[in-house]
Amino acid sequence: MFTERVEFQGPHGKLAAKLDMPDSTPRAYGVFAHCFTCSKDVLAANRISQGLAERGVGMLRFDFAGLGASHGDFADTNFSSNVEDLVAASAFLREKFAAPRLLVGHSMGGTAVLAAAHRIPESKAVVTIASPSNPHYVVNALLSEHLDTIAQLGEARVKLAGRDFNIRQQFVEDAAGHELAERIAQLNRALLVMHAPNDDTVEVANALRIFELASYPKSFVSLDGMDHLVTAREDAAQVAAMIAAWSGRYIDGI
Repeated sequence: MFTERVEFQGPHGKLAAKLDMPDSTPRAYGVFAHCFTCSKDVLAANRISQGLAERGVGMLRFDFAGLGASHGDFADTNFSSNVEDLVAASAFLREKFAAPRLLVGHSMGGTAVLAAAHRIPESKAVVTIASPSNPHYVVNALLSEHLDTIAQLGEARVKLAGRDFNIRQQFVEDAAGHELAERIAQLNRALLVMHAPNDDTVEVANALRIFELASYPKSFVSLDGMDHLVTAREDAAQVAAMIAAWSGRYIDGI
């Protein structure tokens, strides 16, 4: 396995990415969407993508606009722009290598994958890891104490995962404008929902909601004992192995 740095054009400028590749010809390509305010180099993105590459899947992981090494101002981004970034990442793979058959998203990245899948027609299998069933969950869970300030002043400085971010009213309004129930119900792709029952960041009820809405083929894996960010190396390795085993029947030989 080897990793190559790449970049491609997104709606807010250049997006920085890494392509984790198997030593032999990839059996398929996939895209990994990282968690809210994280980056392509967060432990889960790094270890799961590399674990999939070791099992023959070329994985593109990238920084959403305004995060990591990607261009753009985070304050100008929102859930809609994350979806556009995902579509741009898939277009890059389609043009340079092959369109992604596998879409994997962690936390809010998984929510974005659910919203973007219909715009990536070659995708056959979708995986969510500890993901909210609706983008407004992030507003309610992480921003509730700041909503009055945001409404009055148009933005607020919010500490998320130990870092300060400017959150604007447009972010809140955009999240409220997305209702994913119909999108999930009409996913028309194989779906694997992965969630820890004791996740203290995104309640497992979100995973049950996603699973309930989706049509078959669908599978649910309980990530017993894992934390929301899947920080333990052995946990990430297990997640990668399960995704590789499950997705094979959908992404191979198509």
